[in-house]
Amino acid sequence: MDLELTQIQKDILYALITLYKKKAGGSIKGEEIAELINRNPGTVRNQMQALRALGLVEGVPGPKGGYRPTSKAYELLSITKPEESVAISVVVNDTLMEDLSVEEIDLPSISNPEVCQARIRLLGDIRKIVPGDRVLVGPTPVNEIVVQGRVVGRDDTANTLIIDIEKIVALPKDTVGEHMSSPIISIDANAKVLDGAKLLAERDIYCVPVKKDGKFVGILTLDHIAKAVAQGKLDAKAEEVMRPKIVLVEKDTKIREAIRLMRDENVRILVVTDRGEPVGVITDQKILTKLAPEH
Repeated sequence: MDLELTQIQKDILYALITLYKKKAGGSIKGEEIAELINRNPGTVRNQMQALRALGLVEGVPGPKGGYRPTSKAYELLSITKPEESVAISVVVNDTLMEDLSVEEIDLPSISNPEVCQARIRLLGDIRKIVPGDRVLVGPTPVNEIVVQGRVVGRDDTANTLIIDIEKIVALPKDTVGEHMSSPIISIDANAKVLDGAKLLAERDIYCVPVKKDGKFVGILTLDHIAKAVAQGKLDAKAEEVMRPKIVLVEKDTKIREAIRLMRDENVRILVVTDRGEPVGVITDQKILTKLAPEH
């Protein structure tokens, strides 16, 4: 495709596709895009007219309206459509970046004995990542590879990081039982959101199972707490803001199967059982940390 976009137009398209994937298909407002790329909403609206004229964006009318990327936008940026893609984790300096996902990993210097670099194209705003940052991405969906390294450059035009590779590993054949956290830290369904925030901060974790009448009924995460804070619901019960979904896995399940289950069920924590009895939990971040202990 021969379309030549300006950098601001590319920024807007990448941001639109990122937010569209995150909302699972909901239309995106210009203000949301402006906030993500730190631009004036008026600038975004003006550029949207040009992007619509190029057939890269379509408008959605009505009070819940906004913008949606077209198939042409995905083709132009060589991005997999949401219904065909899976989210691939990005960890920067030990922090899981919720708004980033890997689109492509390229190893251009694989035959050069002096250089071991990768170009990693991402979805999301990469400008918060700077040279020197430690990055860990993966596991990839088919061969379950994790790549770890240090950022040496950034190509904003292609939304790509250049990293010096320190380690490439395939997921181990370990079981979740070998790496689970036990005993299980949980919170009562009737506890206040504020208590949940304190628990996560004290334990330095980002999610916790919620228990009611002796059974696990959901997961409370930092995201849920942030939304509750924004809505002034610090005194609400944990069960009112949690995600009412628990996924169980037996302790002899392989790590790679657990990752697949997390991806299929769209969860980031599994409750580990021993013949049906809960004995621990394992998170995607714990798995990634185990793969790179020095991180």
